[in-house]
Amino acid sequence: MKILIIGATGMAGSALTALANQKGHTVVANGRDADKLAQLAQDNAGIEILAQDAFTLTKAQLAAYDVVVDAFAVAPTAAYLHIDLAAHLVHELRGEDKPRVAFILGAGSLKHGDHLVVDEILADESTLPWRAVPQAQLVELDFLRSVDNVNWVGFSPAQLFTAGPASDKPLHGTEDILFNAAGESVTTAGTMAVTILAELEQPTTKHGRLTVANG
Repeated sequence: MKILIIGATGMAGSALTALANQKGHTVVANGRDADKLAQLAQDNAGIEILAQDAFTLTKAQLAAYDVVVDAFAVAPTAAYLHIDLAAHLVHELRGEDKPRVAFILGAGSLKHGDHLVVDEILADESTLPWRAVPQAQLVELDFLRSVDNVNWVGFSPAQLFTAGPASDKPLHGTEDILFNAAGESVTTAGTMAVTILAELEQPTTKHGRLTVANG
């Protein structure tokens, strides 16, 4: 496949870039920081780089890919950009079945018993500096769920999303927060990358969200 990864220099994006490149896909890494993209290309021989603001990507550009991955990350003060970028991609691709668009979402929209994880986040005052991100990503998912004429799929990590290699015993789900046998709710970037690429290579879900955690 020819895959465009938006936010390719971030934690999730760089892990997916490396894995997809290793698996023989044509990877185009998108970002606004030319220096970071150059370093990513140096670390992953064979990838292409596209130093461009994702909000300026056009329908014609996006149509050149089999898959577009939104691994966009932003500071909490600009969390609304998660929603805006999803809206931009959807606007450009309305009525098109290609490319498939994969969105990396947050854990806040997952269920934990009779409530959402974001409710726990809002109840904890220590989360104030960063809670805008899970709040925005919940709105992003709600928006995507209203879209039935774009070929999209979403992915949510567990409560802690951190750098690290792939788990050899990942846990998979759809709507509920996942915990391993030790009671931990953790997803490493490597586990997320493996999960996303597996779904892109052999699709199982359209217009829905998947979740994964380390076992």
